[in-house]
This record gives sequence, C-alpha cells and structure tokens, in this order.
Amino acid sequence: MLEKNNIVNRESKLWPILLALLAAIFYAISTPFSKVLLDNVGPTFMAGFLYLGAGLGVGIIYLFHYKDENKNTRLGREDLPYSLGMIVLDIVAPIFLMLGIEYGTASNASLLGNFEIVATTLIALFIFKEKVSARLWIAIGFISSSCILLSFEGADSFKFSIGSIFVILATSSWGLENNCTRKIADKSTYQIVLLKGIFSGGGSLLIGLFIGEKFPPIKYIILVMLLGFVAYGLSIFLYIRAQRDLGAAKTSAYYAVAPFIGALLSFLINGEKLTPMYFIGLSLMIVGTIFVVKDTMAKHHNHTHNHLIVHFHNGRIHTHKISHAHDHEHFIKNGRHRHEHRDFLLSKEHILDHN
Repeated sequence: MLEKNNIVNRESKLWPILLALLAAIFYAISTPFSKVLLDNVGPTFMAGFLYLGAGLGVGIIYLFHYKDENKNTRLGREDLPYSLGMIVLDIVAPIFLMLGIEYGTASNASLLGNFEIVATTLIALFIFKEKVSARLWIAIGFISSSCILLSFEGADSFKFSIGSIFVILATSSWGLENNCTRKIADKSTYQIVLLKGIFSGGGSLLIGLFIGEKFPPIKYIILVMLLGFVAYGLSIFLYIRAQRDLGAAKTSAYYAVAPFIGALLSFLINGEKLTPMYFIGLSLMIVGTIFVVKDTMAKHHNHTHNHLIVHFHNGRIHTHKISHAHDHEHFIKNGRHRHEHRDFLLSKEHILDHN
C-alpha cells in the first residue's frame, strides 16, 4: 500500500514541475525580444507595457472563468500586505532588468537571471521560514557557481558591468516578490496576475511619464504588450500554479532553466556569441536541476488519522478525539516503519464522562 501511495504521489508532483518548466520557457523569450524592441521603446515604458500586456491578456481569459471560480479563493483584505509588496516589487524589478539589458547584453542579462534562485531561496529561508533541504542547497550551490562563472568571465559578452548590477538588483527584487506571491499563491491565480499586470504596469508607465521618457509609437506598444502577455502573463500564471505544490524555493530552482534558454535565443535572435563558459555553466545547471528533481520527488505524503487522547480534567475523564493531518518521510526497515511528523489540527471532538 505504501509503495502504491508513493507512485501516486510522484505522478502528482510531475504536473507542478511541468508548469514551472513551461513558465521558464515562456519567460525566456522576453529578454532577446526586449533587446530588439528597446531600440524603439524606452526601458521604463517597456517594463510598463510588458506588465500591462500580461494583465490585460490574462484578464480577458479571466472573464470566461470568473463565474466558475470558487469565491473563497478570491483575494481578500488579509492578503493586502503581500499584494502591495508584490505590486511595488514588480514595478522596480522589470525597470532594473530593462536597464540591465540596455546597458549590457541580452545573453548576459539572461544568464545573470540565475541569481533570482539564490535570492528567492535565502529570503524564503531567513524571512519566511520555508524549509530548504540538503539536496536543494546542493542544487543552489551548482546554480550559484554557474552564475558566478558566467558573470565574471572576461569575454565581452560576460563581463561584470553596470548592466550586470542592474540585472542583479532586478533578480533580488523578484526574489522577494516571489516570496510575497507565495503567501497568496493559494488564492485566485487570475486575480494575482491581473493585479500584477495592471498596477505594476501602470506604476511603471507613470514613472516613465514623470521622468520624461519618450512615448513609443503605437505599433511598438502592441508588440511589447503581446510579448508581455506570453512572456510575463502566461509565465507568471503557470509559475504561481507551480508554487502551490512546490513552494517558492523549489519552483525558483526549476525556473533556473529560463536564463539558459534566453541566452540561446539571444544567440539566435540577437547574434550574440556563446562562449565555452556558457556550456560549462549549462553543465553545472543540469547537475543542479537533477538534485532539484530528486528533492521534489522524495517520498513525502500527507494523510489524516484520528488520535484518542485520554486525561483527567477536574476529576473527570476527559477524552479528545482529534483528527489531524501531517506530512512526514517514512523510514522502512524489515517491513516496519517509523516516522516523525508535524501535526496540523483539523478538527477535534470533546467527549466528557460525567459519571
């Protein structure tokens, strides 16, 4: 029975992994195409219209799903702090990224995106107290090594520059934003993306107008918004859905394939060179991803069972019948198993014997 449950559990984990990888692929196209569009659109307006495209695109889809959505999953007043944090960080992060792309290369910006995994995980650990396993630490080590190699390599395409600083600021901002989003990931994904798109995009546009950035031609606005719908809207939507099961740290680790795909597309679209360091970094990334997969597919499961606890209360026998759920890892030996678990109280029934 345990073996059968493990098989079902492993299959259920494949879906959020697939969502995280698809989110990475969709986001990867943003950097090389943004590099092309930045010739005609300023970085602040670029960031704004990318998010507006994401919000409007997903908002249109939401119109067809609004009636079928569970009302209990919609955002409420208690979600306001994390929603505001998410919006503010989504205003500054893409502006930093566009500046990084403008002052650097698309391939460099793509590969430096790996720093987001490190930032997300450290913030998840130290601020939001999310558990980080030994396997995930090993994965982050390989990913970080790849990032360092590619960031400080001496070739023109991968030199540490002002563009790199802006990209690292962007990834750090998104690392904190990922954790804010994780706190509301169980709520309506449509509403989250809609909020991100409309308010973050609108905030960037206001900043662009305030600093006097040149307003782009309509045809380029349309192109940027279409890119935003795919690269930001669909990517964010799938990312949030993956976060529900994987958590911020693991989802971010799977998302790490995006920079390498982006760098490859920069080679194909922008004509930028791929140095030997790219392939070394790719090898390290593959090793890191293997550790993430092993960690995600570990034998963890949730189940509910009842405990009957009897004690004396004011001279009377006081019985608690407690139904609770917990997750734990089994250690099987000679047909027997032991485990540790963390309890989350679901319900309890008080039974008093007054005799």
